[in-house]
Amino acid sequence: MKILVVGGGGREHAIIRKLRENPEAETIYCAPGNGGIAADAECVSIKATDLDGMVTFAKEHAVDLAVVAPDDPLALGMVDAMNAAGVRTFGPNKAAARIEGSKVFAKNLMEKYGIPTAKYRTFDSASEAVAYIETQNAFPTVVKADGLALGKGVVIARDLAEAKDAVRSIMEDKLFGASGNRIVVEEFLTGPEVSVLSFCDGETVAPMISSMDHKRAFDGDEGPNTGGMGTVAPNVCYTPEIAAECMERIFKPTLAAMRAEGCPFSGCLYFGLMLTPDGPKVIEYNCRFGDPETQVVLPLLKTDLLEIMLAIDERRLGELPVEFSDENAACVVLASGGYPLKYRTGLPIEGLGADGQVPGATVYHAGTRLEDGVYKTAGGRVLGVTCTALTAGEALRNAYRAAEGIRFEGVHFRRDIGARNHR
Repeated sequence: MKILVVGGGGREHAIIRKLRENPEAETIYCAPGNGGIAADAECVSIKATDLDGMVTFAKEHAVDLAVVAPDDPLALGMVDAMNAAGVRTFGPNKAAARIEGSKVFAKNLMEKYGIPTAKYRTFDSASEAVAYIETQNAFPTVVKADGLALGKGVVIARDLAEAKDAVRSIMEDKLFGASGNRIVVEEFLTGPEVSVLSFCDGETVAPMISSMDHKRAFDGDEGPNTGGMGTVAPNVCYTPEIAAECMERIFKPTLAAMRAEGCPFSGCLYFGLMLTPDGPKVIEYNCRFGDPETQVVLPLLKTDLLEIMLAIDERRLGELPVEFSDENAACVVLASGGYPLKYRTGLPIEGLGADGQVPGATVYHAGTRLEDGVYKTAGGRVLGVTCTALTAGEALRNAYRAAEGIRFEGVHFRRDIGARNHR
């Protein structure tokens, strides 16, 4: 088979390395890919959001399966374009991708179908939003841009001044462009956070092993939100009892709600959950594999990923047992100094082998390029170093040991990934 993976980060690298385990995956293209992905796939210089360019490439190269991984091309309708061209594709169509592409759509969906989530109001007027926040006078409060914002469109405001600043920067200063034309203001939930990626074919939902993301830039969950500084799987807070409750109250109802709205969800649906004192509630949906959750979830997947994707395309996911290893996985993200704010790129990376890997770990390349045989930084999140082991502690120790051997100027990584998750 010829497979095209759309995207160019650590998530795509993890998907490609898993797909390669199937001997049927004879040729894997990645567009645009990156320096490290080039060791595992043939990289093609097409922007992930270039719908026409991607479809043309898929047709000219007789691609058998396209895997659309990032949120932007999904929200733009790349799956629709691929399908219209006769290319079999993994991912939700444009209508279903609204579950992430519009926070307002997602919150209204949950309210309409009784799916537990935080209390909220939506606004397209900054002054009305501020007036509502003043009336509620409940802090912290959460302010979210309606549209896609690279995972950074959420502000947890600790007081009225911060809330006003968040509303102004999102709606008036257009910090996230048109994504901030509307906002959601919602109550602040407390409890452990859990990420659950799920395979879906419109009818059946098959949850993957749970994970714990670490969004803040610095140790102790301090600093600005990032795209994710590291992950562990499974999440020890997510017990079998809670998993069963989520299946009946959240996962199945969400798929049923999407069918009822005329946009059945097919692909990978990410459930961002908060285990509150009142039970599990949805913080957010993503319409694709999470990053860096994918980097710890897929290494534990025992069932063949390509087989799963084909089963989803053929609407027979319910016939396929999706199984995971009993091991633990840990991923430590190595970021550029200054990330997620201002940072330099083009810095040489030391400690990687010619294939971009290190002994005893798997290195997923998120923001790298390869120049004259030298790997260099090319993004905010540069590498994700992942290890699996029988215990969470061992997986973390091995991941940190491998991460310590990789160096570039200004390299930054959190030292407390998984600290709350030891068995």
